[in-house]
Amino acid sequence: MAFFESMLTLMLVALIALQPSRRLGIPYPTMLAIAGVLVAMLPWAPAISIDPALALALFIAPALFDAAYDLPPRTLKQNWIPLISLAGIAVVLTTAAVAWVGVAYAGLPVAAAIALGAIVAPPDAAAATAMLGRFNLPRRTFTVLKGESLLNDAVALLIFGAAVAAASGAISAVELVPRLALAAPGGILLGILLGYVYMRIGPRLAGTLGGSLFEFVATFGVWVIAERLHLSAVLTMVAYAMVIAREMPERQSARNRLHSYSIWEATIFMLNVLAFLLMGMQARTTVLQLYQHDLSSAIVFAGLVFLTVVLVRMAWLLFSNRLLHYLHAAGIFTAPPLRLASCSALWSCKV
Repeated sequence: MAFFESMLTLMLVALIALQPSRRLGIPYPTMLAIAGVLVAMLPWAPAISIDPALALALFIAPALFDAAYDLPPRTLKQNWIPLISLAGIAVVLTTAAVAWVGVAYAGLPVAAAIALGAIVAPPDAAAATAMLGRFNLPRRTFTVLKGESLLNDAVALLIFGAAVAAASGAISAVELVPRLALAAPGGILLGILLGYVYMRIGPRLAGTLGGSLFEFVATFGVWVIAERLHLSAVLTMVAYAMVIAREMPERQSARNRLHSYSIWEATIFMLNVLAFLLMGMQARTTVLQLYQHDLSSAIVFAGLVFLTVVLVRMAWLLFSNRLLHYLHAAGIFTAPPLRLASCSALWSCKV
C-alpha cells in the first residue's frame, strides 16, 4: 500500500509541476526532474527503488515504440549518413571524451569511466520528442534529430554493456566480441520477424479490450525477448514498431486507430512523468552516499561531464556538417547537409 500511495503522491506532484511548465514554456521533462529533486529533499520523502532492467523495459520500450511508429523506414534510408554521424560517431566520441574526463579528473577505472560516458552520451528519446515540438525546425533537421534519438540508445547500450561486462569479468573478450557483432543485425531481424508475427494476431483483436491489452503485452514482450537473446532491444523495438506502422493502419478502422492512439498517448505520457520524477528523486540517494568533503568534488565533476557532452556534440556537429557540405559539393553525397540556421534549437535538443 505504501508504494501505491507513493505513486499517487508523485502523480499529484507531477500535476502541479506541469502547470508552470505549460505556462512558462519549459520542457516538461526538465520541470519533472527538478520536481523530483525537490521532493527527494523532503525528510519524509519515500525511498523508491526500481530494478535497472525493469526501468529500461518499463520506460524506454514504450517511448521507443511510440517514436519509431511515426518514423517511416524510407526516412532513415534517405538520411543514413547524418544518422550514422549523430547516432553512431557522436555517441562514441562523447563516450570517449567523458571517459577521459572520468579517468583524468575523478580517477575512475577505465571500464567505469566508459560506462559513465555511455550513460550520458545519447539524448533521451522522450525528452528529444518533447523538445523538438517546441521549435520551428526544418523538416529534415527534425526528422534526423528524431531518428537519432531512436538509434543512439542502441549504440550507447552496447558500449555500456561491454564496459560493465569487462568491469565485472562476467564474460570473456572471446565471447563478448561476437555477441556485440550480432546484437545489432540480430535485433533488427528479430524486430521485423516479431512485427509480422504481431500482424497475424493483432488485426483479429482490433477494437476489443483484449486487443488493447495485447498491444502492451506484445510491446513489452518484444523488449524482454530481445534482452533474453542478448540482442539490441532498442533496434528490435524500432524495427518492430516500423513494421507495425507500415502494415497495421490500413487493416484498422479509423475508430480503432483513434482508440489505440489515445490509449498509447495517455500511457506513455504517464510513464514519462514517472520516469523523470524518479530520475530526479535519485539525487537524494546519490548525495547521501557521498561524504561531505566529496560532495563539492562530485558537483564539479558533474559540471565537467555536462560541459564535455555539450562541447563535444557541438564541435562534432559543426565538423560533420561542414564535411557533408564538401561531399555534397563534390557530388559524393547527393543529399544536402543539415541546415544550421537554427542550430541553437538543435543544440538545446541535445542538452
